[in-house]
Amino acid sequence: MSKVRVWTLYWRPEDAREADQCWRPPADVYRSRNGWLLKFDLAGVRPEDVTVRIGGSRVTVSGIRRDTALEEGYRPYSMEISYNRFERTIELPGDLSNAEYTLEARNGLLLVRVNLG
Repeated sequence: MSKVRVWTLYWRPEDAREADQCWRPPADVYRSRNGWLLKFDLAGVRPEDVTVRIGGSRVTVSGIRRDTALEEGYRPYSMEISYNRFERTIELPGDLSNAEYTLEARNGLLLVRVNLG
């Protein structure tokens, strides 16, 4: 008697599939006397394609990295770099609602300085 495998396909809304494709940029978190420094690795992401939200005890960085052709006439052969939406949330101890923050793009890194006062 042969075994029969049953494959079940689940329909998911378009936005659920897109959410699965988000990538999470790596981040480093540093503590200072006055607050925090968060470094996000966003090589190839334009600053205008990044959004930073601070609320409660969370800092969320999101946006999109777009694929741009460096020269005309090339077609993809092998792709390993993620070109799509990204989102990364860092949970910090304490409430950040009164914090001041500055943003700096430097050599493919986004630096978020959170000053607690």
